[in-house]
Amino acid sequence: MPSIFTKIINGDIPCYKIAEDEDNFAFLDINPNAKGHTLCVPKKEVDRIMDLDEDAYMKLMSFSRKVGQAIEKSVPCERVGMTVIGLEVPHVHVHLIPLHSMKNATFQHKEKLTAIEFEEVAEQIRDAIK
Repeated sequence: MPSIFTKIINGDIPCYKIAEDEDNFAFLDINPNAKGHTLCVPKKEVDRIMDLDEDAYMKLMSFSRKVGQAIEKSVPCERVGMTVIGLEVPHVHVHLIPLHSMKNATFQHKEKLTAIEFEEVAEQIRDAIK
């Protein structure tokens, strides 16, 4: 059965898409730690990051760096944190989180955004990638 992220990549579930390339896909986390919290996932469904082959791993990290740099340009924050935990969804995903303080990195503090706010921040990040 495909993961929720595979369903998002395939367009079966809507998302606030940020970017994609041949191998990877980025979209806003709908339960964000901070405004602009983005997930970068490989299009190929793999459960654990250490199970990615070297090429796929390096492509995901390079893609995540590009997206993270766009977040830094477009979302006011001290820096963008990166974490890979992978317990909730069995599909590799990199969290890129705009950090204002350590509470943004704990996954215990969540922000509520409206659909309009999600779309605005997604557009700002997309524009910064260009």
